Amino acid sequence: MNEGLLPFGPGAWVFITLYLCSLLLVGWLGYRARREDSMKDFYLAGGGFGFIVLVLTLYATQYSGNTLFGFTGKTYRVGYAWTMSVHFMTAVIVFYLLLAPKLQARARIRGFITPVDYLHDRFAYGPLSVLASVVMIVALANYLLAQLMAMGRAVEGLSASTDVDVYLWAIIALALIMVVYETLGGLRAVAWTDVLQGVVLMIGFVILTVMVFVYFGGPETSALKIIERGEGEKLQPPGWAMLREWVSYIFMIGIGAALYPQAIQRLYAARSPAVLRRSLQVMAFLPLTATLIAVFIGITAFAHFPGLEGAEADRVLTVVFREIQSQGGLGYWLVVVLFAAVLAAIMSTADSALLSISSMFSGDLYRRATPAASDKNLTKVGKVSSWVLVVILVVLAIKLRDEPLVKLIDRKFDLLVQLSPAFFLGLHWRGLLPRPVFAGLVAGLAIALGLAFGVGGKPWGIHAGLYGLPVNFAIAVGGSFLGAGAAASEESGKEQLSS
Repeated sequence: MNEGLLPFGPGAWVFITLYLCSLLLVGWLGYRARREDSMKDFYLAGGGFGFIVLVLTLYATQYSGNTLFGFTGKTYRVGYAWTMSVHFMTAVIVFYLLLAPKLQARARIRGFITPVDYLHDRFAYGPLSVLASVVMIVALANYLLAQLMAMGRAVEGLSASTDVDVYLWAIIALALIMVVYETLGGLRAVAWTDVLQGVVLMIGFVILTVMVFVYFGGPETSALKIIERGEGEKLQPPGWAMLREWVSYIFMIGIGAALYPQAIQRLYAARSPAVLRRSLQVMAFLPLTATLIAVFIGITAFAHFPGLEGAEADRVLTVVFREIQSQGGLGYWLVVVLFAAVLAAIMSTADSALLSISSMFSGDLYRRATPAASDKNLTKVGKVSSWVLVVILVVLAIKLRDEPLVKLIDRKFDLLVQLSPAFFLGLHWRGLLPRPVFAGLVAGLAIALGLAFGVGGKPWGIHAGLYGLPVNFAIAVGGSFLGAGAAASEESGKEQLSS
């Protein structure tokens, strides 16, 4: 429990309840706006996102509970070295630009719905498509689990109740709201709620930054407090060990986040290549409005509220909120708005992950098992799978309530980066062959998971997934060259026989 926290009064809860009800209203409007009962309409909103909607839905999806809780908590633990988060979130845009233009052009011609539709079209190799679907579903389920845990911590951190388990009931209530509007309106409803949530999130970040400066002072004030306590190492540049981890995070998250299924589906849904290009140009600057602020909050919290450890550090943002809240009426209502922004960030990411999982389950796995299924039936299966998955993950979120959020991030990217040869090389090199890509994926996953669970996940400061990735690439590329050479020799032998 959280002793001494100031509870919200009736007015604050009315405001937050109205905000949450507005999400249900958006879901219903998305349902009313549907044009047909098809996979494309439900999962891609008909493929017509304009510039504003695309920017805000990408922003709301990319900056999540991990940013607000995981990144502030990580900064609290390691100090300014976590400025690396700004760099790896910027690296995501770099890898988007290597992927997005060609992938979107191909998607519009071929009518892709899920990310694995591209792999099936490019390689036409069933085992690769199925394994890629499983990898993406598992990685996203991990991500969704982290968001559910962040929901619980957000509400728990601002509640003084000792009569009920606030963490448990917050997860159940917010997950229920999310799955209702998602299954009502599909990506159209999710994107419209993302627009609302993205605006709330941007305003919330601005308010939070101003309030922290007003109540706690700037970085110089925090630095002086930290030095006075004799903990100035948190302000120092990273050493060699942290630099290795820094580079590892840049490649790990830069590649992995560019392969988020929910992000790829948003690329598919862009109205035109010009809209996509302008959206990514704007996205390149947005880490400065989100992750950099999270670093600033984490350092400020460490200076003023020392002594938090483990998962408690992930709740440090709510400790900052509590202090602002205690400053009077203005501080109280500002925290109400900030709390709405926190929920916006978490739910907008969670709903996107849930929708992508359901699309891959129905479109990649169920459809291949029942090829005669209609679009209407596939959409229904996807909706049912969303409800089943949410129930399972709510139970896990309650059982794993004390796990640090950043650990969950690492496992997700260990998996996703192993898909990069199939996507990045496959788009730009016609000679890449399906069987070597599949073999490389299996080897990369085996190495990444073996290291992650066998020796702790980051041997020598480098993520387990990045040990598997070079082996993965080598098998995919080397096998393709050998396969092409063998095919050429066989063709040459046939020509000699015929002559």
